[in-house]
Amino acid sequence: MTEAANGKARISAGERSAGEFPHSLPGLRTEVVLFDSSDQMVQSLGSHDEALRFIESQYPAVDFHVRGNELAISGPAADVPRIMRLLTEVRGLVARGTVITPAVLQQLVSMLRTQSLQNPVEVLTHNILSSRGKTIRPKTLNQKNYVDAIDANTVIFGIGPAGTGKTYLAMAKAVQALQQKEVTRIILTRPAVEAGERLGFLPGTLSDKIDPYLRPLYDALHEMMDPESIPRLIAAGTIEVAPLAYMRGRTLNDAFIILDEAQNTTPEQMKMFLTRLGFGSKMVVTGDVTQVDLPFGTRSGLRIVEEILQDIEDVNFTVLDASDVVRHRLVGDIVNAYSVWDEVQRNRVKHSVARDKRGEQA
Repeated sequence: MTEAANGKARISAGERSAGEFPHSLPGLRTEVVLFDSSDQMVQSLGSHDEALRFIESQYPAVDFHVRGNELAISGPAADVPRIMRLLTEVRGLVARGTVITPAVLQQLVSMLRTQSLQNPVEVLTHNILSSRGKTIRPKTLNQKNYVDAIDANTVIFGIGPAGTGKTYLAMAKAVQALQQKEVTRIILTRPAVEAGERLGFLPGTLSDKIDPYLRPLYDALHEMMDPESIPRLIAAGTIEVAPLAYMRGRTLNDAFIILDEAQNTTPEQMKMFLTRLGFGSKMVVTGDVTQVDLPFGTRSGLRIVEEILQDIEDVNFTVLDASDVVRHRLVGDIVNAYSVWDEVQRNRVKHSVARDKRGEQA
């Protein structure tokens, strides 16, 4: 562990050199990283060692010591090569202008653990859209695969828990397609299931009635486009945000169409939506099959659609999981906890059914 992590100053020149580390002890390995400059070192490890402290927290059995522009790493032979690879990726990100934060390091660690052939630097620097001083890009390997699937297919299903970026990235791709004139309009829709798609009893205009159900889509749009231009684009029909029920009977040409919260569609609604596809259009369907709000006993269209369409060319299903959650760290933990709980409940039901059958046979 570095002395910096204990609140003390870093080891200064002359106190201990990289050559003093125990290279020859069984099971241990020592490597030295030489940074090109002090600026590169600070950008890689943090001005207050915050990045280095994060790496230490991931590898508590490893010692890190700094001398000038050198970082000496000594620890278990299995861990040191992983850290060297991590620091290689960190320096690659620094070279491309990425600010190294604990969140970025966590993304790198997660990707390296998957042992994917994809280069983490390429994943984390794949820019989709830049707007209002913010660049939108995938933050995990699965998110990059999802973005690539949107580029390569006409109908794409992004399935995963809350916070995995499935709708946000789809909307970024929609705005990108509009800006690059690949489509002439964006259509955003979701089922207003909380109102049972029966909005007539609510007070106000149609817009007043449906806005609460479509607000998350508006919020994302405001992050990606000039807010002042959005009302004008909506008035011109270039951007349309509407409940799923209003898609019936239409053919949607030259459009980037996103169906959000698709787990709350019935099989009939899902079929209706998918058959709206027109020439020059792309459809992205997003949802979380663990958060179905349909009435008890009603099947979710999203749960059965893969079984129906899995063999059709130009249709892609990308699944994201808790490791792709990019909200607060606790969201991923919560998603995992619920997944474990759901599995326990399913097993209890199976055992109960099996026990009842044995009782009937007896």
